[in-house]
Amino acid sequence: MQWRALVLGLVLLRLGLHGVLWLVFGLGPSMGFYQRFPLSFGFQRLRGPDGSASPASGPADRPGGLSGPSWLQPPAPGAAEGKRRRAPRRPGQGVCGPAHWGYVLGGRGRGRDEYEKRYSSAFPPQLRAQMRDLARGMFVFGYDNYMAHAFPQDELNPIHCRGRGPDRRDPSNLNINDVLGNYSLTLVDALDTLAIMGNSSEFQKAVKLVINTVSFDRDSTVQVFEATIRVLGSLLSAHRIITDSKQPFGDMTIKDYDNELLHMAHDLAVRLLPAFENTKTGIPYPRVNLKTGVPPDSNNETCTAGAGSLLVEFGILSRLLGDSTFEWVARRAVKALWSLRSSDTGLLGNVVNIQTGHWVGKQSGLGAGLDSFYEYLLKSYILFGEKEDLEMFNAAYQSIQNYLRRGREACNEGEGDPPLYVNVNMFSGQLMNTWIDSLQAFFPGLQVLIGDVEDAICLHAFYYAIWKRYGALPERYNWQLQAPDVLFYPLRPELVESTYLLYQATKNPFYLHVGMDILQSLEKYTKVKCGYATLHHVIDKSKEDRMESFFLSETCKYLYLLFDEENPVHKSGTRYMFTTEGHIISVDEHLRESPWKEFFSEEGGPDQVGKSGHRPKPQELNVINSSSNCNRVPDERRYALPLKSIYMRQIDQMVGLI
Repeated sequence: MQWRALVLGLVLLRLGLHGVLWLVFGLGPSMGFYQRFPLSFGFQRLRGPDGSASPASGPADRPGGLSGPSWLQPPAPGAAEGKRRRAPRRPGQGVCGPAHWGYVLGGRGRGRDEYEKRYSSAFPPQLRAQMRDLARGMFVFGYDNYMAHAFPQDELNPIHCRGRGPDRRDPSNLNINDVLGNYSLTLVDALDTLAIMGNSSEFQKAVKLVINTVSFDRDSTVQVFEATIRVLGSLLSAHRIITDSKQPFGDMTIKDYDNELLHMAHDLAVRLLPAFENTKTGIPYPRVNLKTGVPPDSNNETCTAGAGSLLVEFGILSRLLGDSTFEWVARRAVKALWSLRSSDTGLLGNVVNIQTGHWVGKQSGLGAGLDSFYEYLLKSYILFGEKEDLEMFNAAYQSIQNYLRRGREACNEGEGDPPLYVNVNMFSGQLMNTWIDSLQAFFPGLQVLIGDVEDAICLHAFYYAIWKRYGALPERYNWQLQAPDVLFYPLRPELVESTYLLYQATKNPFYLHVGMDILQSLEKYTKVKCGYATLHHVIDKSKEDRMESFFLSETCKYLYLLFDEENPVHKSGTRYMFTTEGHIISVDEHLRESPWKEFFSEEGGPDQVGKSGHRPKPQELNVINSSSNCNRVPDERRYALPLKSIYMRQIDQMVGLI
């Protein structure tokens, strides 16, 4: 009996010691930054460089680990049966109410560590104004040099100070020819950025230049997706800005304006329509010649994002013109792709044959090939209020949570590796590789829009850690090897976009510090004689002579808005949404009321309508990109880290930063 009493005493002593450690080091349950999670009583922990405890991770982040992070492991039991990890809040449910704010994050009984010292302090108004002006100056430097050295060509070569157009000598150079259509791409793409920055004189001058000099009657074979998001979307955004009776950005009206930009958008869309013809599935060809239609030797394979991310721009055009054709073909493509998803997992692949519906690429992830497909399911619902778009998005998000999300259950508490979304086989849900790409950095911003801010905080922190290590985001990063797989960085905006949206949702100065880091890195590593250049190699910082149009239309815009708290986007009372190219569209009742009375059936065409679906009233929608939506955040919460220091340190360790 004595040995039993001795064993029991030792067990109780150990539990008591664990309890003391739990209290002293603040490793108990966070009162979740946005939502609460069950208590977690795991005590196996790593030690940070300062001796503080950090959460236990998989064996790979320990010296001599054999099996790698928990991200290598399959989803938790039950996922295959469709059990949701966590139900995200739907649009209409706020994320900023008092019930979602905790009291204390970070260590109890300890002084401020290096993370708290660096990121938790207030961001002075003078510094914010300085960063805003730096972002504006970055745009102006790139834009002015484009106009001086490249216009009317499509892009600026910022190192040699000259323009770039389609590669006529090598039609197979799709990296260039998919994007550049000989239609002054950079000027068109930058129009609404000029308006958002309040430069009415340059906006008016630029619009007149576009009207007078840009033509789509070109012998250019372009990618339907790129022409839609960069050109069609910008023309529609600028048209809406010009015709807005409130003129929130200043006087952006054009004398004697007769809807020319809308007519140009219509002309371009008509030239893209042949891509939707002669396809057995309704999924469009990836490319079209603006003069002659689909090339005779056109590829029958297309990526899911390219074919399924046209609905926002085509839908806006249809509703402005009162012509259902454009929305119908785009919606038919979305439905066709959706019908091809795996019956077992609910996932889609990344490359499909448009004639057979066979999946050529079976990888399912959140990056290239799939990213904006998910984005536009949600944003189409936000703009148009069609219930089926939200239903598809919710089902897709559930499958993503079930099969792609790895790591611990909660972002801000508990044991294990931080949450990460991996690439899997669409049919089995099994891991296909151990890399993620920079495009996936958009996903935290999308999670903000649906109110899943807690998860967004962790995923954003992972990408920010990679940025801190390299001063840029490599195109592909191998999380198992802790090294880039593809080394270039073409000035992409996705991390900046998510940073901006997380700041709008939380008002936490941490994200202003992140934005300042990004700004300073861009200035230090990418600025050249006549603009900002693509990084060819994120480690040695060698450059390529190219400044893509999205640098001005997205990267500079999101950085500027991050620091411009008084911008009309935040203060005018109008609710705005950004397209996947960063073009601003006001969310109003006009776009949620289609001119046609009933909606299309899946089998029918523009003239064959089905049963009318439920159309949510405008007030049912809560677009989370306005300061007014988050003005209930208590002041004391705005200066605590959004993610506990121990978890930030864990992420930094897992990307090899420390």
